[in-house]
Amino acid sequence: MVRTVPTPVLMLPNKLGRAVLGTDTLPLYSSKLPGGGGRRTRAAPALAPRAVYFPACVQTMFGPATEGTPGVQGSFEQLCERAGITLFVPSGIDGLCCGTPWSSKGLAAGEATMLAETLAALRTATRNGELAIICDASSCTEGLRTTIDGDRNVPHLRVVDAVAFAAERILPSLSEFRKTDSLALHPTCSSTRRGINDSLLTHAGGVAETVQVPENWGCCGFAGNRGMLQPELTESAIRAQAADVATLDATAFVSCNRTCELGLTRATGME
Repeated sequence: MVRTVPTPVLMLPNKLGRAVLGTDTLPLYSSKLPGGGGRRTRAAPALAPRAVYFPACVQTMFGPATEGTPGVQGSFEQLCERAGITLFVPSGIDGLCCGTPWSSKGLAAGEATMLAETLAALRTATRNGELAIICDASSCTEGLRTTIDGDRNVPHLRVVDAVAFAAERILPSLSEFRKTDSLALHPTCSSTRRGINDSLLTHAGGVAETVQVPENWGCCGFAGNRGMLQPELTESAIRAQAADVATLDATAFVSCNRTCELGLTRATGME
């Protein structure tokens, strides 16, 4: 809705609100923020599922970089279909999340409620751990794994990041396709902590002739919503990496977490 109002008209009340309520309370609006994404709900598949797909809620809050494209969930589902892999999205997915937004803000009661609902849905969807869970945002994969690992009452539930799953199960089964010329790749804090950067490089190498990781890559500082509350944090954190990216002459710029991508786009000027 805000896109129908000129940005200068929005900025005055937005900045006044931040001055009154505090910069840690009200995000700073930017016309570069994408619109919202679609709903995550999907009908149950006709065929027996091979895995449970837990699309991250961040893909709903922030739509794809290019309007009119399928976005992360639609693209991942298309790739799985081409690879002959049937997915099942848990019932009630639009009301579920990994719990990270709650835990990172210290909202213990909200976190406990959300995790109880999410874990109950995953127990049912995976048939008590028979099927693996695939998540499509590295920080959310980490959040789900942390939650499951920390609860002794949860049966063994396997959580796989979509990047690792795609590199191992999808990429090798696809028919020949045209690769992009060159790609600049930003690993994330979560992909590094969870040890999936090799999968990220494998996947990137499968779709680009040349893959380059900026020498000064590191934490983008977006940290969930921190980059909207304190945009100068992201600007400072990525300054050296943005300078590297400007020299790479890449034709595509990628990462594996939507909010990291937002911060990187803002800092580098590249989509």
